[in-house]
Amino acid sequence: MDTTTVIVVAVLLAAVVLAAALAVLVRLVRTRRDLRRAGLPTGPRWVFWGAVLYLVLPADLLPDPVYLDDIGVLLLALRSMRGRTGSREEAGDRRRSTSPPGDYAA
Repeated sequence: MDTTTVIVVAVLLAAVVLAAALAVLVRLVRTRRDLRRAGLPTGPRWVFWGAVLYLVLPADLLPDPVYLDDIGVLLLALRSMRGRTGSREEAGDRRRSTSPPGDYAA
C-alpha cells in the first residue's frame, strides 16, 4: 500500500464520520424544534447548545478528524431530550388510566 492510498482512505473515512455527525446534529435540531412546537419540555437549554458547541469548537477530547466523541455528545443530548418526553408521556398515560391498579382487581 502506498502513501497516497492511505491518505485517500483516511480522508474518505473522515468524511463519512463527519457526515454521520452532521446527520445526528440535524436530528437533534429537528427533535428540539418538534418538541418546542408541541409544547413539550426540551430539557435544559445548555444541553442542546453545549452539544452543538462541542461539535463546532476545535477543542475536543479527540482530534477533529475523529468525530466519534462529537457524535457521542450529540447522541447524549438527543437522548436527554427524548427521555424527557418519554417520562411525560408515561405520566400522562397514568393520569388518563381509569382502571384500578392490578393489586385491587377482583
